[in-house]
Amino acid sequence: QVQLVESGGGLVQPGGSLRLSCAASGSIFSIYAMGWYRQAPGKQRELVATIASSGITNYADSVKARFTISIDNGKNTVYLQMNSLRPEDTAVYYCNTNARVVAGTRKDYWGQGTQVTVSS
Repeated sequence: QVQLVESGGGLVQPGGSLRLSCAASGSIFSIYAMGWYRQAPGKQRELVATIASSGITNYADSVKARFTISIDNGKNTVYLQMNSLRPEDTAVYYCNTNARVVAGTRKDYWGQGTQVTVSS
């Protein structure tokens, strides 16, 4: 299996910045993509940003020009730099990867989530 561990969440004031990290480990054969999703109370989980191992990125319209996703393929780690944070960015942020383990097929894996709270 693939294990994903997020870090970097916390409390930040509006207009501030945070950098989330997610490290993948386990019997990984290949990682095809990694990304971030978020879920606010009472709302459906939504895509924030994804990045393929090739470097191709995809962002939700609400975070374009404010967030930047990047990947370190050697470390199997994805980052989310979040700038100009707004209260509506408050949510639990979940790391995701589309990957193949040594003995298996391609599938999605999820981290446990990290809380981001934007408030003054």
